[in-house]
Amino acid sequence: MFGTTRQRRHMRDRNRQYTERARKASRWGHSLHPGTQIWRWLLRAAVLAGLGVLLLWSRGVALTHLDRQAANSDLPSRTLLDIHQAASALTPDNIEHWILSLSLELQADRLLVPPGGDPRPRPFEIGLGEPALYIAYRLENEGFVTDAELFNLYLRVQFLDRYLEAGNYMLSETMTIPELAEALNAPSYEEELVTLLEGMRMEEFAEVLEANYIIPAREFLDAVRDPRSMEIFDDYDFLADLPTDATLEGYLFPDTYRFPVNADRVETVVAKFLDNFDRRLGERGLTAEPALTPREIVTLASIVEREAVVAEERPLIASVYLNRLSGLCRDEVRGPFLESDPTVQYPLGNAADGWWPSITLDDYDRVQSPYNTFQNQGLPPAPISNPGLSSLDAVRSPASSVYCFFHTTGVDGAHVFAATYAEHQQNTLRYGR
Repeated sequence: MFGTTRQRRHMRDRNRQYTERARKASRWGHSLHPGTQIWRWLLRAAVLAGLGVLLLWSRGVALTHLDRQAANSDLPSRTLLDIHQAASALTPDNIEHWILSLSLELQADRLLVPPGGDPRPRPFEIGLGEPALYIAYRLENEGFVTDAELFNLYLRVQFLDRYLEAGNYMLSETMTIPELAEALNAPSYEEELVTLLEGMRMEEFAEVLEANYIIPAREFLDAVRDPRSMEIFDDYDFLADLPTDATLEGYLFPDTYRFPVNADRVETVVAKFLDNFDRRLGERGLTAEPALTPREIVTLASIVEREAVVAEERPLIASVYLNRLSGLCRDEVRGPFLESDPTVQYPLGNAADGWWPSITLDDYDRVQSPYNTFQNQGLPPAPISNPGLSSLDAVRSPASSVYCFFHTTGVDGAHVFAATYAEHQQNTLRYGR
């Protein structure tokens, strides 16, 4: 993007000049022959053929001059090409630009034809690092231009293809190509990069979003606690098995996002999380090698996310819980109890004391909650955090093991694993509680 007000003003002036030239070219084109378009296409073909010959000849001349300069030719200096001269220099790049400019002139009448008649603005987002041609095709797919190649050609001729900045824009179908190029010169509204970490719960998401002036925490929580109240709910197939009273805990994908500051609709914010969740799952979706429902995959992944620190351990931790659920550990554990500390922390969490408070052995029996997996068999009723892709992958493709226990070593979040309760007791004595 042009970085100064002066540069932006220069670009707008160039756009206006080109728009006027396009209008003149359009009138010239219509005056050639009132009865048919054949003459215009024949003329264009002839011009382009001649330009092709000119390009080959001029490229050879330019390269010859450059070679002679490089070889310190004895030719008079006035006959040599200065590669640092103005834009009129006979260089391959300039020749290419002249060809592109003429091609654009021949299509000038199309520049002023909007793709549609709906004047209502719609949002359009440019992601970080998106190339101009990719953006042009996305604009075509969303109905903002009718010809992505023509829009990209306009950007190249105007030297704008390198200056499209990531951000949010408000565009309409009634905008012409020059108007669209000018609109994409700067985002329509202020944005903020916000990072949401793996393992955060939805209340923590809400606090981070509010702290960055994206959306009030209460408004965000009201929406994610009652997702069916949002119009976008039915757009996501992975929410099909969501219970009627369920929240979006577990489905708010943790990542770094570019959000509009003071977003006017909470759906705009929530949709970014859900779109990313859907995209990251890929074609495999919420299917796992063990027989788990999509909801169970997300729930178990949310526990793995809170337990794991070392990335390589996630598939092993997932295997421990799956072994307990399958009955493989029935001789070592009193039943299919997951006995996960984060499931005790979750119901205790609050804004005053922290969302993941420290717990003691007494809390295993003291905390009366359906989330407490020391008291309740199987998985908790819902996810307890929002897992990242590595934890979801760990549940979808867990390690093959006979482990029924794991214990922290106290060093960099690493764990040791045990198949029997006796081995686990030894690890407890070695590494402490």
